[in-house]
Amino acid sequence: MDFYRPPGYLIFGSRLRRLSEYYISELNSVYQQLGIPFDTSWFSFFYILSKTEDISLVDLSNRLQISHSSVSQMIHNLRRKKLVKSVRDKQDGRKQVVTLTKLGRKMLDDIKPVWKSIESVMSAFEAEEESLTGFLERLSKLENALKAKPLGECILADMQLAH
Repeated sequence: MDFYRPPGYLIFGSRLRRLSEYYISELNSVYQQLGIPFDTSWFSFFYILSKTEDISLVDLSNRLQISHSSVSQMIHNLRRKKLVKSVRDKQDGRKQVVTLTKLGRKMLDDIKPVWKSIESVMSAFEAEEESLTGFLERLSKLENALKAKPLGECILADMQLAH
Protein backbone atom coordinates (compact mmCIF):
# COMPACT_ATOMS: atom_id res chain seq x y z
CA MET A 1 0.00 0.00 0.00
CA ASP A 2 1.24 3.50 -0.85
CA PHE A 3 1.87 5.36 2.41
CA TYR A 4 1.13 8.69 0.78
CA ARG A 5 -2.50 8.01 -0.24
CA PRO A 6 -4.46 7.45 3.00
CA PRO A 7 -3.46 10.71 4.76
CA GLY A 8 -4.83 12.74 1.81
CA TYR A 9 -4.36 16.49 2.25
CA LEU A 10 -2.53 15.96 5.54
CA ILE A 11 0.50 14.87 3.55
CA PHE A 12 -0.05 17.07 0.49
CA GLY A 13 3.12 19.14 1.02
CA SER A 14 5.25 16.03 1.48
CA ARG A 15 3.90 14.54 -1.75
CA LEU A 16 4.65 17.74 -3.65
CA ARG A 17 8.17 17.82 -2.17
CA ARG A 18 8.72 14.15 -3.06
CA LEU A 19 7.52 14.76 -6.64
CA SER A 20 9.65 17.91 -6.89
CA GLU A 21 12.77 16.12 -5.62
CA TYR A 22 12.22 13.30 -8.11
CA TYR A 23 11.66 15.72 -11.00
CA ILE A 24 14.72 17.83 -10.14
CA SER A 25 16.90 14.75 -9.67
CA GLU A 26 15.85 13.35 -13.06
CA LEU A 27 16.48 16.65 -14.84
CA ASN A 28 19.88 17.13 -13.18
CA SER A 29 20.74 13.58 -14.27
CA VAL A 30 19.82 14.42 -17.88
CA TYR A 31 22.01 17.53 -17.87
CA GLN A 32 24.86 15.52 -16.34
CA GLN A 33 24.53 12.70 -18.89
CA LEU A 34 24.61 15.27 -21.69
CA GLY A 35 27.74 16.85 -20.23
CA ILE A 36 25.98 20.15 -19.53
CA PRO A 37 27.08 21.64 -16.18
CA PHE A 38 23.61 23.11 -15.57
CA ASP A 39 21.75 22.87 -12.28
CA THR A 40 17.95 22.95 -12.29
CA SER A 41 18.00 25.48 -9.45
CA TRP A 42 19.21 27.99 -12.05
CA PHE A 43 16.25 27.38 -14.38
CA SER A 44 14.08 30.37 -13.50
CA PHE A 45 17.02 32.76 -13.86
CA PHE A 46 18.09 31.33 -17.21
CA TYR A 47 14.51 31.21 -18.45
CA ILE A 48 13.93 34.89 -17.70
CA LEU A 49 17.31 35.84 -19.18
CA SER A 50 16.42 33.82 -22.29
CA LYS A 51 13.43 36.12 -22.77
CA THR A 52 15.13 39.45 -22.04
CA GLU A 53 18.59 40.84 -22.75
CA ASP A 54 19.06 42.05 -19.19
CA ILE A 55 17.05 42.56 -16.03
CA SER A 56 17.49 44.37 -12.73
CA LEU A 57 17.78 42.39 -9.51
CA VAL A 58 14.61 44.07 -8.23
CA ASP A 59 12.65 43.10 -11.36
CA LEU A 60 14.04 39.57 -11.16
CA SER A 61 12.98 39.32 -7.53
CA ASN A 62 9.49 40.60 -8.36
CA ARG A 63 9.00 38.30 -11.35
CA LEU A 64 10.17 35.23 -9.45
CA GLN A 65 8.31 36.26 -6.29
CA ILE A 66 11.33 35.51 -4.13
CA SER A 67 13.34 37.70 -1.78
CA HIS A 68 15.93 40.14 -3.07
CA SER A 69 18.57 38.38 -0.93
CA SER A 70 17.76 35.01 -2.57
CA VAL A 71 18.14 36.60 -6.01
CA SER A 72 21.41 38.27 -4.99
CA GLN A 73 22.76 34.99 -3.64
CA MET A 74 21.89 33.08 -6.83
CA ILE A 75 23.33 35.82 -9.05
CA HIS A 76 26.50 35.76 -6.94
CA ASN A 77 26.78 31.99 -7.51
CA LEU A 78 26.15 32.34 -11.25
CA ARG A 79 28.68 35.18 -11.43
CA ARG A 80 31.31 32.99 -9.74
CA LYS A 81 30.68 30.40 -12.46
CA LYS A 82 31.07 33.18 -15.05
CA LEU A 83 27.55 32.59 -16.41
CA VAL A 84 26.17 36.07 -15.68
CA LYS A 85 27.56 39.52 -15.15
CA SER A 86 26.00 42.46 -13.41
CA VAL A 87 26.54 46.13 -14.06
CA ARG A 88 25.05 49.35 -12.75
CA ASP A 89 21.97 50.50 -14.65
CA LYS A 90 22.82 53.39 -16.99
CA GLN A 91 19.56 55.21 -16.14
CA ASP A 92 19.58 54.53 -12.40
CA GLY A 93 23.00 53.92 -10.86
CA ARG A 94 21.40 52.39 -7.75
CA LYS A 95 20.13 49.41 -9.74
CA GLN A 96 22.18 46.38 -10.71
CA VAL A 97 21.35 44.88 -14.08
CA VAL A 98 22.10 41.22 -14.82
CA THR A 99 22.88 39.73 -18.22
CA LEU A 100 24.24 36.42 -19.47
CA THR A 101 27.94 36.26 -20.30
CA LYS A 102 29.22 34.61 -23.46
CA LEU A 103 29.59 31.38 -21.45
CA GLY A 104 26.06 31.81 -20.09
CA ARG A 105 24.65 32.29 -23.60
CA LYS A 106 26.51 29.16 -24.74
CA MET A 107 24.98 27.22 -21.85
CA LEU A 108 21.54 28.60 -22.74
CA ASP A 109 22.02 27.33 -26.30
CA ASP A 110 22.99 23.92 -24.88
CA ILE A 111 19.99 23.65 -22.54
CA LYS A 112 17.24 24.89 -24.86
CA PRO A 113 16.95 21.51 -26.63
CA VAL A 114 16.60 19.86 -23.20
CA TRP A 115 13.79 22.28 -22.33
CA LYS A 116 12.06 21.43 -25.60
CA SER A 117 12.27 17.71 -24.80
CA ILE A 118 11.00 18.29 -21.25
CA GLU A 119 7.96 20.09 -22.70
CA SER A 120 7.43 17.30 -25.23
CA VAL A 121 7.74 14.43 -22.74
CA MET A 122 5.59 16.05 -20.05
CA SER A 123 2.93 16.96 -22.62
CA ALA A 124 2.94 13.33 -23.80
CA PHE A 125 2.41 12.15 -20.20
CA GLU A 126 -0.51 14.56 -19.94
CA ALA A 127 -1.98 13.33 -23.24
CA GLU A 128 -1.58 9.64 -22.31
CA GLU A 129 -3.11 9.96 -18.87
CA GLU A 130 -6.53 11.59 -19.03
CA SER A 131 -6.46 12.50 -15.34
CA LEU A 132 -3.39 14.68 -15.97
CA THR A 133 -5.15 16.80 -18.59
CA GLY A 134 -5.03 20.41 -17.45
CA PHE A 135 -2.82 19.58 -14.46
CA LEU A 136 -0.68 22.72 -14.72
CA GLU A 137 -3.77 24.88 -15.12
CA ARG A 138 -5.34 23.33 -12.02
CA LEU A 139 -2.08 23.77 -10.13
CA SER A 140 -2.08 27.47 -11.07
CA LYS A 141 -5.65 27.78 -9.83
CA LEU A 142 -4.64 26.21 -6.51
CA GLU A 143 -1.69 28.61 -6.21
CA ASN A 144 -3.99 31.57 -6.89
CA ALA A 145 -6.57 30.33 -4.40
CA LEU A 146 -3.88 29.98 -1.73
CA LYS A 147 -2.62 33.49 -2.48
CA ALA A 148 -6.12 34.89 -2.13
CA LYS A 149 -6.85 32.93 1.05
CA PRO A 150 -3.67 31.83 2.83
CA LEU A 151 -3.92 28.22 3.97
CA GLY A 152 -2.79 28.95 7.53
CA GLU A 153 -5.50 31.57 8.00
CA CYS A 154 -8.14 29.20 6.63
CA ILE A 155 -7.06 26.39 8.95
CA LEU A 156 -7.10 28.67 12.00
CA ALA A 157 -10.53 30.04 11.04
CA ASP A 158 -11.84 26.51 10.61
CA MET A 159 -10.50 25.56 14.03
CA GLN A 160 -12.24 28.59 15.56
CA LEU A 161 -15.54 27.48 14.03
CA ALA A 162 -15.07 23.97 15.42
CA HIS A 163 -14.75 25.27 18.99
